[in-house]
Amino acid sequence: MPARRIIWTAAMTLFAATAAAYARPDTRTMSCEQVQALIQSHRAAVLTTGRNTYDRYVRRFGNECDWPEVPITAFVPTQNGQCPVHRCQEPVFDFPD
Repeated sequence: MPARRIIWTAAMTLFAATAAAYARPDTRTMSCEQVQALIQSHRAAVLTTGRNTYDRYVRRFGNECDWPEVPITAFVPTQNGQCPVHRCQEPVFDFPD
């Protein structure tokens, strides 16, 4: 019985450590340059931007957005202020009447 408990505890510890390794990076704990470099190096990244908010941010150029979405400028909070990044959104066409 004790061996089973040890194995169970070890498995749960490993699971918790693995889950923590895949946590979303928080833009509020990074500089703007770090956020932009992370997005550039991974082509796209899901980032935490607030206590209960997150989104997927992409490089400006590339095919990271699904059609018909395009990269648009967005701003995320960082240690050194608001940082310009890009996220995917469907284009809005505002034709005159």
